[in-house]
Amino acid sequence: MTTARVVDLDLTGRTALVTGAGSGIGRACAERLAAAGAEVVVVDVDEQSAKEVAAATGGRAIVADLFDLAAVDALPPDVDVLINNAGLQVVAPLPEFPPDKFTLIQRVMVEAPFRLIRLVLPHMYERGWGRIVNISSVHGLIASPYKAAYVTAKHGLEGLSKVTALEGAPHGVTSNCVNPAFVRTPLVDRQIADQAEVNGIDEAEVIDKIMLKRAAIKHLIEPEEVAEAVAYLCAPPASVITGSSIVIDGGWTAN
Repeated sequence: MTTARVVDLDLTGRTALVTGAGSGIGRACAERLAAAGAEVVVVDVDEQSAKEVAAATGGRAIVADLFDLAAVDALPPDVDVLINNAGLQVVAPLPEFPPDKFTLIQRVMVEAPFRLIRLVLPHMYERGWGRIVNISSVHGLIASPYKAAYVTAKHGLEGLSKVTALEGAPHGVTSNCVNPAFVRTPLVDRQIADQAEVNGIDEAEVIDKIMLKRAAIKHLIEPEEVAEAVAYLCAPPASVITGSSIVIDGGWTAN
């Protein structure tokens, strides 16, 4: 899908680091920021995907598992735009939820973003400009059954983003969340089988009966649509938007 470039965004001379940039929302963000002139640091656990996106965007690939905190701390600190996007999902009832998976999700989706924000803020403060966009979710604002770790992590990310906004404001740094509902990504594709098993329905029914049940607009969101919201938050008209959560959910949370 080709999305029109509707935001006047020039990131020439800026460096953007995007986690989970090998596919889905992360890849769309990397491509959008590169189109605006940024040098993109493509961070992903999958080497082949990272290299493909780096080649496509003229950026550089770094293979890193965000569960490895030493690898997180070793990422480049001198970036002007940070997109905390990497994530994963586990679907299970609370009594059966694997504790190790809960820990994994908190580390990748809360502690790693914390460490990255801590890492890059000194450079942003020095330059008097920075943009931090955290890819949250409608599940950072509301809850759904069987997603204890994911909902907990996204709520934590929301709080981290707001604290960053308050501390960064005097230094020209904004911090916001983008909160999509279900996006057409590999992460969502993997959830379909899990949801089918947990709810005892066919995979074909999962999108209509679960994923889009509460949405007023009945189609999955495209990664490029999320990336355009990210671009807007980096553009001049958004310079006073900070500490916010930009919801892209087809009317889910209006229900």
